[in-house]
Amino acid sequence: MRRKIRTRGWDGESVDPVAIAEKMVELGYIDDRAFGEARASAMARRGLGKRRVTGAFRQAGIAEEDAEALAPAIEARALDAALTFARRKRIGPFASDQADRPLREKHIAAMIRGGHDFTLSRRIATMAPGDNVADLSRD
Repeated sequence: MRRKIRTRGWDGESVDPVAIAEKMVELGYIDDRAFGEARASAMARRGLGKRRVTGAFRQAGIAEEDAEALAPAIEARALDAALTFARRKRIGPFASDQADRPLREKHIAAMIRGGHDFTLSRRIATMAPGDNVADLSRD
């Protein structure tokens, strides 16, 4: 914020950027929890998993207590996010052909890099094309 003030050529009286930020938080203009909710929702819609979302929280500087408060909502969307990822990448039930072992391992690795749990990634990647994904939510 100091850099922004300096580059904008502010020639008024000197202000404390920390005081401004605290005032914005007090007024509700800055809300880490709301930002985290929006970020987590957007990332889930893109098919990214919990580890990627929590990593984005750390990178954005969201407080640990805010991240922990958002964790149940992230976990509740884990299956939907994993299926979205699999649909986008044509993995498992969304593939056109049954994957052989090396390709299946690549699919699992891609899902893990996407932030998904290994067990869920393996279950999705080993499904045959056209399998019913509703079976995943029953287990």
